[in-house]
Amino acid sequence: MEPKTNSCSIEQNLKERLTPEQYQVCMCSATEAPFSGEYWDCKEPGTYTCVCCGEELFASESKYDSGTGWPSFFDAINEDAISRKEDLTHNMVRVEILCKKCGSHLGHVFEDGPKPTGLRYCVNSASLKLVQE
Repeated sequence: MEPKTNSCSIEQNLKERLTPEQYQVCMCSATEAPFSGEYWDCKEPGTYTCVCCGEELFASESKYDSGTGWPSFFDAINEDAISRKEDLTHNMVRVEILCKKCGSHLGHVFEDGPKPTGLRYCVNSASLKLVQE
């Protein structure tokens, strides 16, 4: 996969700082295999931040087991920290979520989550860093 056009504006040494999988997920909109990421089954308390820029995205209190094999959250710490765009790849209509600060691909949001929001932010572990409490 080729990097997104905004990858140069994030940081010149990003490819050197991230693992190959993190780079592919964050800059090329790849998806890690289900049940393979570092955080899919993590229950540690803390704040999940963008692996590229450190922006706070999700609190561990909003994380739940969706059964999908990816970290899932029913709410964002700050909705303004996440941008959304229509994703028509793979013959599907989805809503891609990105870090608003740096443009890093996070995953997708679906409207099949639990109360109180009814949302499921389905996020790649590779796009996150857990800052433990």
